Amino acid sequence: MSADHSPVDVDGEHHVFQDRLLEELVGKWQVIGKIAGQQIEQYCEAGWVLNHQFLRVYFIDSAARNRKSKDISSPAEYEAMVFIGYDNMSERYVVHWIDVFGGRFSETLGYGTPQSHDSIRFVFEGPSGPLHNTLTWNPKDGTWSILIKQKDGNGSWAVFAEEILRKAG
Repeated sequence: MSADHSPVDVDGEHHVFQDRLLEELVGKWQVIGKIAGQQIEQYCEAGWVLNHQFLRVYFIDSAARNRKSKDISSPAEYEAMVFIGYDNMSERYVVHWIDVFGGRFSETLGYGTPQSHDSIRFVFEGPSGPLHNTLTWNPKDGTWSILIKQKDGNGSWAVFAEEILRKAG
């Protein structure tokens, strides 16, 4: 690319984001695992949005999703909207993770790089310290795994979350 090209030449509304790996995440998923040592069960739905520029991944705890009414006095324990895109100029994934913990914990933009042809590691440098979220596609059984590691106050990496996504019926 020559120096006179603007970022619009590389990225923009006419450069639709196509990604073979993330295409496997499109659909509805049951999520089970552990977060901060606690067993969780969530529902996840992923689909392309905003002119196919981002994959929107929506998480909500299963108990809240299964309530008959939208009782606002008992909100979801966990709910998040995650937007995964690609910055062609920087040659890396970008991820906006917005959840029930509010603005302070959602202000950090994550960046991702492939770890293999079936895995992406997203790196966040947030207010609680560095966090790595590795998303891995397991083609043999059609599942996804999520491994989140966070650096603790002593500078050691520790597992924060381990989750498995299986297709929901």
